[in-house]
Amino acid sequence: MIDSYGFGRITINGKRYTNDVIIFSDRVKDNWWRKEGHQLQIEDIEAVVKEKPEVLVVGTGYYGFVKIPAETVEFLKSKGVELIAQKTRDACTTYNRLVESGKKVIAALHLTC
Repeated sequence: MIDSYGFGRITINGKRYTNDVIIFSDRVKDNWWRKEGHQLQIEDIEAVVKEKPEVLVVGTGYYGFVKIPAETVEFLKSKGVELIAQKTRDACTTYNRLVESGKKVIAALHLTC
């Protein structure tokens, strides 16, 4: 579960991170970086798709600067993965709610801009 989030920092299960993260059901990938910084490309989420989540929650940043191209959206849809993209503060709330509801969910979160 996500304990707290603020610009550039997040606490997950009591551990603080200061780089972008992907939260899997059994681990956190720290220092996650995308091929094109503020765009989410298919190759940026290949490890996510291999886990076969029901939902991928993308935190697009504190101000929402991360964009998701149509081809990435279509790729996720073709794999049966529901995409929820929100500013990171809202994405954290959504992720926690989905985890509590029992959904198989993964979060990919940009912590700054």
